[in-house]
Amino acid sequence: MENKFNHKIEKIAVSSIRQFDAEASAIPGIIKLTLGEPDFNTPEHIKEAAKKAIDDNLSHYTPNAGIPELREATAAYFNEKYNLHYKPSQVITTIGATEGIATALQTIMNPGDTLIMPTPVFPIYAPISEINDGNVVTVDTSADGFVLTPERLRRVFDENKDKHFKVLVLVFPSNPTGVTYSKEQLQAIADVCVEKDIWVLCDEIYAELTYSGTHTSMAEIIPERTLLLSGLSKSHAMTGWRIGYLFGPQDFVDQAVKSHQYMVTAPVTNAQYAALEAMKNGKHDSDVMKAEYLRRRDFVKKELEEAGFEMASPDGAFYLFAKIPAKCGTDSWKFVRDLAKGARVALIPGASFGPGGEGYVRLSYAASMESLQEATKRIKEYVNTL
Repeated sequence: MENKFNHKIEKIAVSSIRQFDAEASAIPGIIKLTLGEPDFNTPEHIKEAAKKAIDDNLSHYTPNAGIPELREATAAYFNEKYNLHYKPSQVITTIGATEGIATALQTIMNPGDTLIMPTPVFPIYAPISEINDGNVVTVDTSADGFVLTPERLRRVFDENKDKHFKVLVLVFPSNPTGVTYSKEQLQAIADVCVEKDIWVLCDEIYAELTYSGTHTSMAEIIPERTLLLSGLSKSHAMTGWRIGYLFGPQDFVDQAVKSHQYMVTAPVTNAQYAALEAMKNGKHDSDVMKAEYLRRRDFVKKELEEAGFEMASPDGAFYLFAKIPAKCGTDSWKFVRDLAKGARVALIPGASFGPGGEGYVRLSYAASMESLQEATKRIKEYVNTL
């Protein structure tokens, strides 16, 4: 059969993060610090709300954008926490932030439009853009402390005058570096985006895991051109529930709900009622998790530094992006494979996160402290033998 498959799908690959996680899982006794999977359980009051929804036979289709009371509670929750001004009609309940990314880009991208992607970054935005006939320009931020500066952003426009730029992706707190942005830094970037008349796709899924100061959302600064992504996976330990949120200007949401509808119809009904409980009565559920993550971060950072790793200042999320000690070389794929075989610890190679990532590894400290203690012990012993 000629042209058996969609050429755009054939050109992309399954995430190398998932590929290596599966590869490492086959090693007996491996400690995996690979995925962004909280080791906390979903809070009991949220689980009870889901059970009640099932018992109450709330198992039928919901409106495409989610049950009205959830959209109302979600708007109120984010408005209160982050000084925003969304109406319930500006919220779409999605199948995790991943579907929100797909919906947002499908809604705004036309063939030939270009997405600007600061790297290192979680490898999801480029493939989705390419599936939607978009182009991608990466911006290596490693020389600037893994922060996109307005000067560097302006240079992208100056160096690519032949391209039609449509959207800037901004992820903060960052996966993989843990670095975040101050309000002043965001304002400087926002000024460029307004001047150049582009959207900003802001993935702020780790907003509640900001360790010093208060998270500022880009939607507070330029709500008229911000497409805001969030969800419950990290803040409420609900990765498997697959509840995310997409916020935006009303004219964008009116179009985006069509993309969302034809992809998924609507999220699972009982998961929406669990999310409703989280939005109404779970405003402080993440506090205990955040305090524990901070304790783990400080422990792992100290242990890795003693082993010769250097790293960006991680002020959010639950990752350390550590520079491999010089004596171990700079090939991140070779390092993680050797470490997995020699020390039975699995990390993610920095090369998986695009330009600026090679020579680094990402470690998720969302694992238990017991696992982190044993893992860092093994890493230090391994490095010391080289």
